[in-house]
Amino acid sequence: MNVFRKRRGQNDDETNKAVDTVDGNEETDEVDEFDEDDSDSADADGTPAARTEGPFDISDVKDPAAGGRVDLGGLWLPGRQGLEVRIEADQNTGDVVAVSLVLGEGALQVQPFAAPRSEGIWEDVRAEIRSGITKQGGTADEVQGPLGTELRTKVPVRAADGSQAVQPARFIGVDGPRWFLRGVITGRPALEPDTDADLVSLFREIVVVRGGEAMAPRDPIALHLPSVAVPEEEPDDDEAENSGDLKPFERGPEITEIH
Repeated sequence: MNVFRKRRGQNDDETNKAVDTVDGNEETDEVDEFDEDDSDSADADGTPAARTEGPFDISDVKDPAAGGRVDLGGLWLPGRQGLEVRIEADQNTGDVVAVSLVLGEGALQVQPFAAPRSEGIWEDVRAEIRSGITKQGGTADEVQGPLGTELRTKVPVRAADGSQAVQPARFIGVDGPRWFLRGVITGRPALEPDTDADLVSLFREIVVVRGGEAMAPRDPIALHLPSVAVPEEEPDDDEAENSGDLKPFERGPEITEIH
């Protein structure tokens, strides 16, 4: 399973301009203080309500590493044969700001954020994304998808040959206990929603680690590179033949710098 691959590049597509408008940039004085007795997702007797479908909170799973998930701090990501994971980092701070999962003819970018105890933020986030995209001359339609309400968007872009083109994307989101997880689907599943099963399955298997620190709503939940020693070179043929285990980190992390 080739999960991480080393590459450096620039994330400069037009869809990300709309994404940037809702990445915690809205000023707020509200801070969500941690409270061990907080029971946003609890039943009447105080017992936490178990999630039957993901994405999951860390409290919902016994072992987040089960199924080959990889620890990136605020997220545990599932593994798949043929999956590539692209780590997107701010070139000024080096902070990991997003993760893109590339599988087959589609890609899924995921980002976790803090959210208030009392209410979700996906409805407001959708409205802001829609506003940002329409200001760019694009379209954003709210529809019901496999994960609930989503935005299916088309943004005008300039192609490599200078001609005008349209870039489709689907914005999905799930409100969890004191966190919000946003996804952006691109590639073929953005044009043909009935081909999205693999990406939706990946999104559902993500485990979010909100942490107990006080955070303002919409603050990004910290991510980091996997805490696994990653060799710079691929194993030679003998090593590969003698290994019966999947080695998802055999080629080093792929880094995309955000300018």
